[in-house]
Amino acid sequence: MTMTTAGVIFVLTLVAALVAVYKPFGDYMFRAVSGTRQSRVERGIFRLIGVNPAAEQTWGVYARSVLAFSAISLLFLYLFQRVQNHLWLSLGFDPVVPHGAWNTAVSFVTNTNWQSYSGESTMGHLVQMAGLAVQNFVSAAVGIAVAVALVRGFARSRTGQLGNFWVDLTRITLRILLPIAVLGAIALMIGGAVQNLSAGTDVSTLTGGTQTITGGPVASQEVIKELGTNGGGFYNVNSAHPFENPTAWTNWLEIFLIFLIPFSLPRVFGRMVGQNRQGYAIAAVMAILAFLSVAITNIFELAGHGTVPQAVGAAMEGKEVRFDVSNSATFAAATTLTSTGAVNSFHDSFTSLGGMMTMVNMMLGEVAPGGTGSGLYGLLILAVITVFVAGLMVGRTPEYLGKKIGSREIKFASLYFLITPILVLVGTATAFATGNNSTALNVGPHGLSEVLYAFTSASNNNGSAFGGITVNTTWWDTALGLCMLLGRFLPLIFVLALAGSLARQAPTPASEGTLPTHRPLFIGMVVGVTVVLVALTFLPALALGPLAEGL
Repeated sequence: MTMTTAGVIFVLTLVAALVAVYKPFGDYMFRAVSGTRQSRVERGIFRLIGVNPAAEQTWGVYARSVLAFSAISLLFLYLFQRVQNHLWLSLGFDPVVPHGAWNTAVSFVTNTNWQSYSGESTMGHLVQMAGLAVQNFVSAAVGIAVAVALVRGFARSRTGQLGNFWVDLTRITLRILLPIAVLGAIALMIGGAVQNLSAGTDVSTLTGGTQTITGGPVASQEVIKELGTNGGGFYNVNSAHPFENPTAWTNWLEIFLIFLIPFSLPRVFGRMVGQNRQGYAIAAVMAILAFLSVAITNIFELAGHGTVPQAVGAAMEGKEVRFDVSNSATFAAATTLTSTGAVNSFHDSFTSLGGMMTMVNMMLGEVAPGGTGSGLYGLLILAVITVFVAGLMVGRTPEYLGKKIGSREIKFASLYFLITPILVLVGTATAFATGNNSTALNVGPHGLSEVLYAFTSASNNNGSAFGGITVNTTWWDTALGLCMLLGRFLPLIFVLALAGSLARQAPTPASEGTLPTHRPLFIGMVVGVTVVLVALTFLPALALGPLAEGL
């Protein structure tokens, strides 16, 4: 079997599995976020934190709850790292330096999981388990909660209530993320991922030396890092490490976990607004963009553009032989299409155009299918922009799902999509202007690509890295930390503000002039608007970096 054939089979089986679980898993998530009955554990949690589960919140209160929870999480995780040398299972590691602790705390609270440190030589097991892994759960739950709040804005009328953040957070964590994480961790352990509290095992190398291989609670952290589209890794080489991702089938499983929730959330959207065909339309947009990205990334990597890849017959530099070129390219596309940021290969070693695709995936806004929750609300805002543009073309007030898209709504939608490009382009320019653009290995177009990738990853809350650039300095940790914070919470506020504005509206009956938003025409328009927005915004920067290198 050729590498190309194996790659096609890999992708087709993945698509078949996602199609199979779309309806049943989507319906399960719908029941989890829409039900009114509370379990005994949930009631205990609500009493402990003083929350009335029957009380709902306006968009402002919902937003303040999200920000307050995230601020407390950030402070706790920062302090946790700073005192880790006094904690159980510290493995003798020193406290994380202040700028590193700040960057890591921001990174995991914002669902970015950017890592400027080597995991197995910096963090003790307790910090990994009770600090980083916990944030992998709750930061993912925050994204889903905000997406659900936006859908309630479309589904409800003449009300300012969007649900209760604390109820949503608790239910999503306990009913959706935790059960799947347990099953997934067992599957990874069966596949060979380690799960223990070992400080490490000494092994003899081929050269006769001795090396310590660190153990730890790896499988449990690996599964939620993928399921929650978090990224990061217990080990420095991330999902390329055999203790995190041992075999080709665990590689398939991890990609499946990455796509599972984002691709099933459109079903929740369709059920909540009472029109399943609307969910199918959103899922179709996600699928088209994702398929194009996976296919193009594979084509660029399998073609092996470049002198050395052409000479040796494959672009294998920086790739694990367990996964070959195609499965590495598919993994890279999956993690950058979502906000996962995990890697099983070295993106800096990709061909120039293959590496460009990983950047383009993030620049699309990570909506195909995007992160847990963030992908759905990002694509719904793109749908709002699309109906606004269509309304201007035919000279009538744009409507989406019976809600008028007026000046207030389009301002929130526009501000949502302006935040990330500003952070990426201003951050990249600032790095060069202040002389913080030095790379360890590369100059010229590839050096620019490394800096551009870093700010694109941080601002889109992705977390993957091009590599080849030293980012564990005070300047980089601070700058990228600010991008992660602003890139997560400013758009989130605009999403909730839009949800509140939509929920207060009275429903507008459909007429002959209403644009059908469940048909192929609308699906194609959303795809076009998404691509055009990226092309107009980022093409100049890409032309100076990966395009210049590739041409």
